Amino acid sequence: MTTRPQPPAAAAPDAPPPTEREVQLMVLDVNGERHEVITEPRRTLVDVLRHELRLTGTHVGCEHGICGACTVLLDDRPVRACLMFAAQAEGARIRTVESLSAGPPDAADGGLSDLQRAFRAHHALQCGFCTPGFLMLAEGFLAERPDADKEEIREVVAANLCRCTGYQPIVEAIEDCATARRAERAAASAPRKEK
Repeated sequence: MTTRPQPPAAAAPDAPPPTEREVQLMVLDVNGERHEVITEPRRTLVDVLRHELRLTGTHVGCEHGICGACTVLLDDRPVRACLMFAAQAEGARIRTVESLSAGPPDAADGGLSDLQRAFRAHHALQCGFCTPGFLMLAEGFLAERPDADKEEIREVVAANLCRCTGYQPIVEAIEDCATARRAERAAASAPRKEK
C-alpha cells in the first residue's frame, strides 16, 4: 500500500507568517571579553564558539559528551561545550583554550602558559586534536585541586579520550605543572629574610 503525502494544513487566519528561523540575542563573556551574538536558540556552545566567535581551539569530536575535545571552563569548572546550548552560558564566565596564552606569540616561550609549556616538555600531545580539551580539563582541575597527586590526576584525565599518547605523558605534564605551581605559591608565601 502506497501512501501519499498530505498537503500542508492551512494556517489560522490570525497566525503570524512563518519565519525562516527563530534567532535570539545572547551576551556571552568569553575569555574576559563581552560578545553579543545573534543566533538560533538551539545552537550549542561549541558551535557558537567556533562558528560565530571564530575561537576554533575548542574542537568538536563525538558531539555526545564522551571524548572531551570540546571541554571549556564555565565559571572555572570544566564542561562539555557540545552538551549545552550557548544560551545556557549567558551570565557565566567562559574560558576557552585561547585564554591560556600568557604573552605574545613572539615571546621566547611562544607565549605559552605554564600548563602548555609542561605539555610541550613532556610530549603530552601527538596529533593534538584532544589537547585543547585536556588543557582546559587540567586547568579547571588544578584550580580546584592544586595539591592533587598523580593518582587523582590519572583519574581525572580518564574523562577525556586520547588515541595517541597513552595518557602517561599527559599525567606527567599535569603533575609537573601542579608541582611547579605549588613551589611558586610556597615561595610567594614564605617570609622574606631581612638583610
